[in-house]
Amino acid sequence: MSRIPSDDSVSRSAWNRRRFLAFTGALPSFALASQQASAESKIAFSSDPFTLGVASGEPDHRGMVLWTRLAPAPLEPDGGMPNRGVDVTWEVASDDSMRNIVASGTQLATPQLGHSVHVELDQLEPDRWYWYRFRCGDAESPIGRTRTMPLPNTLPGSVKFAVTSCQNYEQGLFTAYQQMADDNVDLVFHLGDYIYEYEAGRNGKVRTHQGNEIMTLADYRIRHAQYRSDSLLQNMHAQCPWVVTWDDHEFDNNCAGDICQDTWVESNDFLSRRANAYQAYYEMMPLRRRQIPRGSDMRLYRSSRFGRLAEFSVLDTRQYRSDQPNEDRKSPLNAAALDPTQTMLGIKQRGWLSRNLIRSTATWNVLAQQVMMGMVNRAGDPDDPQYSMDQWPGYSHERMELMKYIRDRRVSNPVVLTGDIHTNWANELRVDDRQEDQDIVATEFVATSLSSGGNGVDQPKNLDAMLAENPCVRWHNAERGYIRCEVTPDAWKSDYMVVDDVLKPGGKTFQRKSFVVESGNPRLNVS
Repeated sequence: MSRIPSDDSVSRSAWNRRRFLAFTGALPSFALASQQASAESKIAFSSDPFTLGVASGEPDHRGMVLWTRLAPAPLEPDGGMPNRGVDVTWEVASDDSMRNIVASGTQLATPQLGHSVHVELDQLEPDRWYWYRFRCGDAESPIGRTRTMPLPNTLPGSVKFAVTSCQNYEQGLFTAYQQMADDNVDLVFHLGDYIYEYEAGRNGKVRTHQGNEIMTLADYRIRHAQYRSDSLLQNMHAQCPWVVTWDDHEFDNNCAGDICQDTWVESNDFLSRRANAYQAYYEMMPLRRRQIPRGSDMRLYRSSRFGRLAEFSVLDTRQYRSDQPNEDRKSPLNAAALDPTQTMLGIKQRGWLSRNLIRSTATWNVLAQQVMMGMVNRAGDPDDPQYSMDQWPGYSHERMELMKYIRDRRVSNPVVLTGDIHTNWANELRVDDRQEDQDIVATEFVATSLSSGGNGVDQPKNLDAMLAENPCVRWHNAERGYIRCEVTPDAWKSDYMVVDDVLKPGGKTFQRKSFVVESGNPRLNVS
C-alpha cells in the first residue's frame, strides 16, 4: 500500500472525500436534531435495558456528560432494541438517595446511535458531588455518582485520580477496578486500549471474545458491550467521572494515521473500518456532542481543568501521526527516527497543545496521552541500542522540540501520564534523554496494563542493564494494575498499585511503589 500523508492538514484522496462526505455531515446533524424529537410510543421491556450500566465524563465546573445505552440483549447487533427512537428520562440529585432532584429531563435514544444517551449538563454547582439515574418504560438504571470541577479561578487543596489503560478481556480479569473504587478518587483517566479488536481466542487465558476480528459497526458495538458488561468496570464507571482517550486497539493494532500495519489493506477499506470504530467509541463513552465523529475523523484532543491546581491536555497520538519509521521495528535512533517531518501529533494538534501550555495558569500542567515519551533503549545494550518506533522515540525530533518548548517557556510543573506499554515506568524527561548531564524538564508516570498480558512480574528480565543504560528511568516494573495520584499545590504523589493475580478471582491489589514530585522540581523522589 502506498503511504498516505497522515497529518490532518493534508487532504486525503478525492475518493475518500467523496465517500465520507455524506456521513460526515449527516451524523452530527442527526444527533442534534434527534434530541428534540419524540418517541413514537412508550415501551415495555421483558428484561433489563440497562445491562451496560451508567457512566459520566468530561466534567467541568458547570456540569458533565451523563451516559447510558439501552441494551436488553447487549451481545446482539441491535442490543435487543427495536428499530425506532425511545424516550429516556434522567434525573440528577444532590443526595445519594435521589430525594433532592436538582435537574431532570428526557432524551431520545435512537438506533442510529446504538440507543446511547449523552446528556450534557451545564447548570450545576461547582466542586461538588451529584448522583444520577435513568428511566425508560418501566425500567430504572443503577444510580451513578459524579462531580463537577472547581471554578477555573480557584486553587483547590487537592485532587485525587486514577490512571489506567490496556484492559484485554481475554487476558485477565479487571480485578484492579475493585480497589480503585475503594480509593474514592475524583476522576479516572483511561489512556487507551479500552477494548481489543482481535478475534475470539487469540489471547484467550481467562475468558473469550465474541466473534471474529471486528470490522463492522455492529462488531464494534458488540465488543464494547462485552467489555462494559464486566461488573467491576461497570461499577467503576458509576463511581466518578472518566476522561478517556484511545490508543490503537479501539480500532486496529499499531494504526498510524490513515495507514494500516497490514500493507495489503486498501486505504478506503481502512477508513471505512475506522468510521465504524469511531462511531462505536462515541456511542459507548461519556463524551460531549462536539466529539461526535465526522466519518472517519473524530477530534478527541481537548483540555480539562481542576481549578488552577491542574490543567490536563488530553492528546490523540494515533489519528494524526506519520507512519512508524524503520517498518515499526525496534531500531537505533537513526535518520528515519530523527526525521523532522515525522509527527506524532499533526500540525493542528501540536499548535493547539503549544497554545494550551503557554496560556495555562495552572500549578501542574499534565499531558494525558498514550505512548511512552521517555527515550528508552529497551535492549539495555550501548553497542546495539533498540528504541520503540511506535512510541515517541520513533518521532524523536518532534518529541525533543516539545521538551524544548516546555523548558524554554517555563511551563509550570509539566507531568506526562502514559499508558500502552503493559509495564510501569517512572521517568525523568530531558530534551534528549540520552544525555544524563542535561537538566530534567518533566516527569513521566507510565501506567501498566490493567489486565493485558496476564500476570506480570515485579523484576523484568535485563532490568539492571536497562536501568544502567537509561538515566531517564528511575523505576520499572511489569505487574498489572494502575496508578493512583494525589496532587496538591505543593506536591504530586503517584502510587503504583499492582495486582498479584488477574487470572482468577480473588486477586489482591496493593501499593508496590510510590514517588513524589515537589512543585518547582521535576526530579522523582521515592516516597
